[in-house]
Amino acid sequence: MALDTSPRTHRLISADILTSGYRVVGKVMVTSHGAMGMLNDPTHSALEVTDARMARLHMPTKLVDHFEIVRMMKRQIHAVCLARREDLGPQAIVRGGYSSVTEYTVRFTTQMFEVEGMMELPGRFDFTALMTEGTREFIPVFNAALTAILIPNLKVESAGILVNRRLVDVMALLHQRVKPEN
Repeated sequence: MALDTSPRTHRLISADILTSGYRVVGKVMVTSHGAMGMLNDPTHSALEVTDARMARLHMPTKLVDHFEIVRMMKRQIHAVCLARREDLGPQAIVRGGYSSVTEYTVRFTTQMFEVEGMMELPGRFDFTALMTEGTREFIPVFNAALTAILIPNLKVESAGILVNRRLVDVMALLHQRVKPEN
């Protein structure tokens, strides 16, 4: 369905998208369901980024190229950083339909990145359910910071980061951190 004939309202949001080799900063078209709805939509496997500026991860501030549109496969995206929590989408979608949630401070790692921030989950923490059940491919982390593992000067702080759960290697709850002995 063409954009101008679609019954849904569309808007552009700014996004910082990280893959295993590149950082792409640009604008992504979303509906009223926000970035969560767009990235977790199983009927579309690709993502278009307009006014896209590309940089290699090892030189995150050096512009490689600038395109009107770049296209990427969603399964290859490690994380999407958003400046505003509202850009993730309506609270009901972001929280998975639950009104009462428990906050957990977490650290995710992928092969390329560490993401540290706060997750909102219904009830108790269940790692297996979070990583394997449901249709969400991207998990929201709030008030988060993303750091490239081998390139520590690449750090992105964001109100909301969507992490690709299929690329997660390790997840830790920060309150379970062992206190150093004196």
